[in-house]
Amino acid sequence: MNKTLIWQLAIRYLTGKRTANIVPVLSRISMVAIAVSSAAMIVVFSVFNGLEGFVKQLYNGFYPDVKVTVAKGKFFKADTAMVNKMYQVAGVKVVTAVIEDNAIVNNTNNKEQKVVIVKGIDRNYLAVNNITASISGEDSVSAGNPYTAIAGARILNELSADMNNIFSTIELYYANPEQTNFAAAPDNAYRSLELHPAGMFQISDDFDDKYILAPLQLVQHLFHKDGQYSSLELSVENGKTEEVKAALGKLVGANYKVESRYEQNKTMFMVLRTEKWAIYAILVMVLLVASFNLVGGLTMMVLEKQKDIAILKAMGAGSNDIKAVFLLEGILWAMSGGLSGIVLGTLVCVAQQQFGIITVGGSFLMDAYPVDMNAADFLLVFVTILAVGLLAAWYPATKATKAPALKGV
Repeated sequence: MNKTLIWQLAIRYLTGKRTANIVPVLSRISMVAIAVSSAAMIVVFSVFNGLEGFVKQLYNGFYPDVKVTVAKGKFFKADTAMVNKMYQVAGVKVVTAVIEDNAIVNNTNNKEQKVVIVKGIDRNYLAVNNITASISGEDSVSAGNPYTAIAGARILNELSADMNNIFSTIELYYANPEQTNFAAAPDNAYRSLELHPAGMFQISDDFDDKYILAPLQLVQHLFHKDGQYSSLELSVENGKTEEVKAALGKLVGANYKVESRYEQNKTMFMVLRTEKWAIYAILVMVLLVASFNLVGGLTMMVLEKQKDIAILKAMGAGSNDIKAVFLLEGILWAMSGGLSGIVLGTLVCVAQQQFGIITVGGSFLMDAYPVDMNAADFLLVFVTILAVGLLAAWYPATKATKAPALKGV
């Protein structure tokens, strides 16, 4: 049978008048169900993309493009020659040296205490880790007079420290690693560092409640690690992270670990992606349930078109031709609903982007749910609908090939 005729028959059955009332009802129900499912996929995927991008943006402040740490232990020495060689790697923009560890902080006025992570940073840190937009007050740290720091908003709130009051200070305490008997020499048990919190960042509770940024040399002295670092952090050109990572791995050798931002946050990114695919699996199951109506409708159509099938066979149409007609019919039903759903989902996403219809209550980080439409997601939804239509049409199409020919022919 001519392929053009197969298409003409399938389209005729899709749009033509039917004698059995149940067939158009089932076809409309299946199309609506597929449209709703496909629209939900587009919306959910786009929202997850938006949330993932938003979370990545938040984490940019404390997780650089590439991070170099020692494979064993916590601290290491990095000479100027190593840093200069890193700058020679194609794609590397800025290198910053960092030292960080846990410490105790209190307010020198009221003695409120908590455990925090102190990061000693140099002047390149804010060029590598993009948190400048989240900082109020001073956006740099100083080892001059007075010593200054940038602290998380929740830390300053809990300690009742005031960045606008030059006399408001916080004090850091770090245990002396060389001291084994604190009771025998209590005065030598801790080293302290007094700082004025001249700046404050507000990103999310994960960071606002944990981090204090202070001058590198002062923190090295506080940790009893003068001239040592816990990491070298790098910003790289877009799209060159893996190339830079591979080159740095050869440069620094097996004694160091070189990690991309994804590898520094494997658990977080894995959870984000797992949630997305879990929702996809649920929606595919909904789509499969919706396809039962498609199977029922096509089966009823096969029964309705017995005479047509017999005539086609009498005209020389083979079993594969008959099957192709009803397979194409099932795909057309599925795609009619699926494309309508994709258009609907796109309109919902565009409306959310432009007007922020669904808001996030009680969040200072975002006003409305972020949406990021991705072409790969649209392709995945399209292919899924196509596959569901093909699977749903397989049984009715096979049944159509077994219809009897006209008597006497």
